[in-house]
Amino acid sequence: MSARSAPPRIYLAGPEVFLPNARAVGAQKRRVAAEAGFEGVFPLDNALDLAGLDKIEQARRISLANEALMRSCAALVANLTPFRGVSMDAGTAFEVGFMRALGRPVAGYTNARDDYRDRSHAFRIGTAHHFDADRPHVEVEDFGLAENLMIEIAIAQSGCSVVRNHVAADVAMTDLGGLQRCLAELAKVLAVP
Repeated sequence: MSARSAPPRIYLAGPEVFLPNARAVGAQKRRVAAEAGFEGVFPLDNALDLAGLDKIEQARRISLANEALMRSCAALVANLTPFRGVSMDAGTAFEVGFMRALGRPVAGYTNARDDYRDRSHAFRIGTAHHFDADRPHVEVEDFGLAENLMIEIAIAQSGCSVVRNHVAADVAMTDLGGLQRCLAELAKVLAVP
């Protein structure tokens, strides 16, 4: 990278956008990205005026703005830590697929210790939820992966791996050790000095 070229933009995907201190967490993720030689882009970086709009129009504008942000990025790092269930955040899963469809590299990290299969079985032992279609007779994929095979293989096909960063539960959504390791992988994939 020459002195004149801008650092590669990296979309920093994950469920942190739902945290009460989401903007502060986004700023911290952007700092970590900058230290690794990237310009971090957080989904809440969009300056959207949603005042007076109904909820559907607000959702539409957020979605389209985030797609535009992703198109402006060279790669994506996703926080795959389970959120609101056994798997990663659904919006983050979409973002991983979106960037793969664009042919851009994706990297991911999880702060969960257990494999996807083990988390699924533990979930089944708990209280059944009327809104969840999973049942004991339904197969759970068992490939020793941290997340659904479509996510983990998409990341592997990008030249990266899913980083398993085992941390305490109380910092599972904010520990950035996995992000740092993903950025190091992306620096190699994108040939960032």
